[in-house]
Amino acid sequence: MGPQLAFHSFDDLRGRCDTAPVRQTTSESDYDDGAIVPDENWKSITAADAEQHRADDSVPDSIRIELVHRPLPDLDSDDLAGRLETAARLDPLNGHWPTTLLGCAASPGHWTTTTEDSTTGRRIGLHVDNFDRLPYARRHQGRRRLCLNLGPGPRYLLIGDHDIQQICRTLHADPDRHHPHTEDIRRYVTAGHPLRCLRIRLDPGDGYIAPTEFLAHDGSTAGIDQPSVAAFWLGQRPNAS
Repeated sequence: MGPQLAFHSFDDLRGRCDTAPVRQTTSESDYDDGAIVPDENWKSITAADAEQHRADDSVPDSIRIELVHRPLPDLDSDDLAGRLETAARLDPLNGHWPTTLLGCAASPGHWTTTTEDSTTGRRIGLHVDNFDRLPYARRHQGRRRLCLNLGPGPRYLLIGDHDIQQICRTLHADPDRHHPHTEDIRRYVTAGHPLRCLRIRLDPGDGYIAPTEFLAHDGSTAGIDQPSVAAFWLGQRPNAS
């Protein structure tokens, strides 16, 4: 199925959403060997591209990507500590989302992808989260993650155009016996299967609700001079389908 975006019209995405093929890293000191990253040959998506990813009424909340906005308090551009304190006491969607903060990530500018392996200090590229540890057959039922960009700079959400169930069906003769993992994304690209990446710009106060256990994803600050702090919450909307 790939990424399913909830939006009213193409104007919601015009000028803030691009697409590019991916590449696999080799002997790059700041990355896992074999990590999947965009190749930076970005092209703006067209209205037809956007329609291919539009979430209609049949798409359950659990695999829907929503773009959100939350007004932020005034903070100095270099006050990263203040942003972390803001995240700790923020009700991200005014009672419409769980308020237990999962964590924050402060990212410098000009990083193609932002997520690091804390045990090695290297970045992991496009990946799937595994908080709920759901097997292949139930992977689409996982909790979604809310992310808000607390600034001071903009940042991007990166999303692969094939979900982890599609990837596992391609790779494994009996996917029902398989537990999806980031390594499946790497094996998929190594085997020559096509994968493209969507990039959505998030200005300060912008955010997303996305099924990060279901879709290959990461953050990015490529081409952006300022650092930014991303705050994360994990859960489901009350009465979510």
